[in-house]
Amino acid sequence: MDTVLIITGIFLIIIGIIGSILPALPGAPLVYISLLLLQFTDKHPFTTLFLVVWGCITVLTALLDYFIPIWGTRKFGGSRKGVIGSTIGLVAGILILPALGIVLGPFGLAGIILGPFAGAVIGELIEGRNLNSALYSGLGSFLGFAAGTIMKLAVCFIMAFYFFKSLF
Repeated sequence: MDTVLIITGIFLIIIGIIGSILPALPGAPLVYISLLLLQFTDKHPFTTLFLVVWGCITVLTALLDYFIPIWGTRKFGGSRKGVIGSTIGLVAGILILPALGIVLGPFGLAGIILGPFAGAVIGELIEGRNLNSALYSGLGSFLGFAAGTIMKLAVCFIMAFYFFKSLF
């Protein structure tokens, strides 16, 4: 049974790291579940305090993931339509660019990078802002998305480190 739990944990870590980049998958919670699965093996490698602290970090990461891109867009003068456009652009960039065969790296990396920026710019133009203001807001959206992604990846990689460290 331990082998099944460990293999499932490794699978969840891989999916969780991918989920840190793609918005449809909950990256950090999946990796956290891998820590919990490892706890059910014969090793019991983690203390209760460790699991509670990482559980809180996981919840905080999931919450901040929604607010950091909004904060970035707002900090750079974006409007509500810019925030909505950024979100729509992210989803569209992930789905449309790979479908058209325009892929820069795995998982439509070009769409993940360009989608939020273009969506925020379009949203700001719909709001009636001038092009310079819309581009500035798009930059904020991109920086917010990038900061959130880096945060999620860091949390996932640290939890993955503890998972693999406890195996060996």
